[in-house]
Amino acid sequence: MWLENADVAGPNGVEEKQGTRRPGVVVRLWRKAWVKTVLALLVLGAVGMGIAAMYVARHAEPILRKRVVETLAARFRSPVELDHLGITVLDGLQVTGTGLRILYLAGPEEPDAAANPVPMVTVQEFSFRTRFKDLLHSPTRVGLVHVQGLILHVPPASRRQQMFGYSGKGQPKIELLVDRIVCDDAKIYIETDKPGKDPLEFDVKRVVLRDVGAAQPFLYDAELTNPKPVGEIHATGHFGPWQSEEPRATTIDGDYSFDHADLNSIKGLGGMLSSTGHYYGQLGHVTIDGTTDTPDFSLDVSDHPLPLTTKFHAYVDGTTGDTTLDPVEGMLAHSKIVARGTVMQVHGLGHDIALTTSVPQGNVQDLLALGMKSWPPVMRGGVTVAAKLHIPPGSVPVSRKIELNGTVHISAVELTNPKLQDKIDSLSERAQGHPQDSGGAGSDKKAEVASQIMTQFVLAHSLMTFSTVDYKIPGAEVQLHGAYGMQGSVFEFKGHVRTKATASEMTTGWKAMLIKPFNKLLEKHGAGLELPIEIHGRGNDVHFGLAFGSADESQQDMAAEVKAEGKRPPAPVAKKKSK
Repeated sequence: MWLENADVAGPNGVEEKQGTRRPGVVVRLWRKAWVKTVLALLVLGAVGMGIAAMYVARHAEPILRKRVVETLAARFRSPVELDHLGITVLDGLQVTGTGLRILYLAGPEEPDAAANPVPMVTVQEFSFRTRFKDLLHSPTRVGLVHVQGLILHVPPASRRQQMFGYSGKGQPKIELLVDRIVCDDAKIYIETDKPGKDPLEFDVKRVVLRDVGAAQPFLYDAELTNPKPVGEIHATGHFGPWQSEEPRATTIDGDYSFDHADLNSIKGLGGMLSSTGHYYGQLGHVTIDGTTDTPDFSLDVSDHPLPLTTKFHAYVDGTTGDTTLDPVEGMLAHSKIVARGTVMQVHGLGHDIALTTSVPQGNVQDLLALGMKSWPPVMRGGVTVAAKLHIPPGSVPVSRKIELNGTVHISAVELTNPKLQDKIDSLSERAQGHPQDSGGAGSDKKAEVASQIMTQFVLAHSLMTFSTVDYKIPGAEVQLHGAYGMQGSVFEFKGHVRTKATASEMTTGWKAMLIKPFNKLLEKHGAGLELPIEIHGRGNDVHFGLAFGSADESQQDMAAEVKAEGKRPPAPVAKKKSK
């Protein structure tokens, strides 16, 4: 540049103006010895830097590889294998690795387990960038690590103690601190030595760990797919420090959201669930407080969607997935439900659910809509329930394997079938000794009386059996037993009706005079009249009448008949002829 600004004498001795060039002068300068020296130094410097880079890469690789292997080995009390660790220095100190494995024995049940170690951790690829001088300091600090294809098997303590003679005592001698780890496409298996328990499995799409160190908790931000019901979970919180001797003692806390969980992925259920909550504790005992919202919850046996919301307090064993619910408070449409109990994992089959449930305040139409095909529900009224709920594991739809055993009290009952309600209203007037009013009550297609029902029932294999059904209306009491088949909505009940009025008081005119001599014969068990009755039908097609000679048919026989009838298709409805 100095040549461009100099005044140079021209060929005639006259100075040329500043800023002009003379090519010949520039060429002569390139021939100057000092210019060649500068250029040679620059070339030598570039070559030296390349050699230095190669030297750094060659010597940094074993240093860093040793630190990675020794740190992980000390941290997890296990031998560590690393297939390849490469370093480049073109853009800082870039480190890449493949085939990282942290080993442990397959289990004490295998006699030659020491000769056939199974990876506890497998990493397909990882990479990070650091500075060479950082490798010489302790703790070694790395800014960002990318991990691809992590498979993590967390073994139970009894199996880790067999790891190549490691005792699990002491602390790592080398510290490696990482500011952030980004892990994509990971699988986590938390194994257990409890009999009949499958490993707890998680598919993690992406997790970001921050401030990761051996003796401190780290922050995590995870996105994972829940297998059943299928849905996406987003969780953030703190984890660790990892307790090598007893993973169940490792602390964890955080918040989660569970969105678009498809209940249709569980046989027999329907609806889209969402849930949020907070959890804290140790892996062996995590406390969770959360809520769920399913605006279209349904069972396949009825397929009548109802809104269901819950609020729950639960304890989870994070190493097995076993859950204790204490309690769950839910609202099914307008009915409050309370449940307590356990959800246990069973080897190869799924979950075993055992709950004590109650409906302290509800509407019977909500429960009938959820569990019965017929619509509208056969009755309206308030309901209370106390029952034991059991859903065994297996691939059978929930509606077919659910088991219930309990009592139900329904108050202010009104039947939704107007014809049947009119018959009840007419019967009530006659049973009270008002036969003259029975005609109007039995033909106006509206409810005059509200009844009450008390029953004990058992539900198993989609069949409800009722040992007692105590149905009370003003002036009369009906005592029944029978069965209801959820498949086909077929039912059959038989028993007796007992009235307050005598036989002659239930009718008028010459009929009353004719029946009066037989009052004493018809009076039984303190009632003015006792008659055998039966109720049977399918869905809303209800038949009500006398059951002479068959009122005492056993509950087991009626259950068999209902089950057989439920397998038959419903009779076709006769079409009315057009005029």
